[in-house]
Amino acid sequence: MKTITLITSIVLSVWIPIIGAQQATLPRTPAPDGALAYIQSPNDGDEMSSPFTVRFGLRGLGIAPALTQFPNTGHHHLLVDTDPLPPENQPLPATDKIIHYGLGQTETELELPPGVHTLQMVVGDHLHIPHLPPVISQRITITVIE
Repeated sequence: MKTITLITSIVLSVWIPIIGAQQATLPRTPAPDGALAYIQSPNDGDEMSSPFTVRFGLRGLGIAPALTQFPNTGHHHLLVDTDPLPPENQPLPATDKIIHYGLGQTETELELPPGVHTLQMVVGDHLHIPHLPPVISQRITITVIE
């Protein structure tokens, strides 16, 4: 058992820095000049009941599903109550606060508890990495009422 633990420790100590270095140097997809992500609805300052519809807006880029590598395209990621933004040079993690729309969706039904929340869009390339420069919407603040 000690031998297996030792071997596992050695393998992990070698591979973790390599994997980390690879993530830090992943190529970034260029964004066209003037590309813009925005939230069509709700609007900043809106009060609404949950669930509600969030509509994504995008100019200067097309929509393509994740893993579809096509020039000047990407797909949406919705950041809920996320500050600071995730690293721009790595794939966006899928969490309950960073929601992926890798099928090319342009709207969603969102259910949030009552209270004040922030929403922000980030467009990712075929590998979920933000473009260069990143195409990020303004952060909006909404209030969910009961």
